[in-house]
Amino acid sequence: MTAWIEMLSVLNMSNEATALSWVLAAKNPQSLAAFYAKALGSSYRSGLSDKHWLVSLPSGGTLQVYCPSSQRPWPVRGAAMAPCLQRTGNDTAEAELGRWIKQLESLGARRREPSRLESFGAECWMEDPEGQPFLTLVLQQGSLDS
Repeated sequence: MTAWIEMLSVLNMSNEATALSWVLAAKNPQSLAAFYAKALGSSYRSGLSDKHWLVSLPSGGTLQVYCPSSQRPWPVRGAAMAPCLQRTGNDTAEAELGRWIKQLESLGARRREPSRLESFGAECWMEDPEGQPFLTLVLQQGSLDS
């Protein structure tokens, strides 16, 4: 990710810093921003309007949650990009993911499919309270520098 951001900065010819953030369309952006802030142990605040909210990401960056203009078509749900909520496990990745899934479900998330154990850790595709897909990923210690 850092290399990608550095590449974006190099490609920007205007000498302005280029940042990468996530945007997520929502019917109730404040409520969805609150969900992601709680899921990440972070904070959220109002953005450019009452239909735009900003979630501070713990590793830097921002998730922008917005309600699209009524004059534009609604984005196709999950068509191109989904957030990935990632942690490095202190326990076994599978056990840690199980506890995390229960916490996310208590906030209104739902499992899309059963969790899986992979060589790098454990993962589960879920849906937020509005049905948008996101991936929960618990890396094994030493899998990647997180």
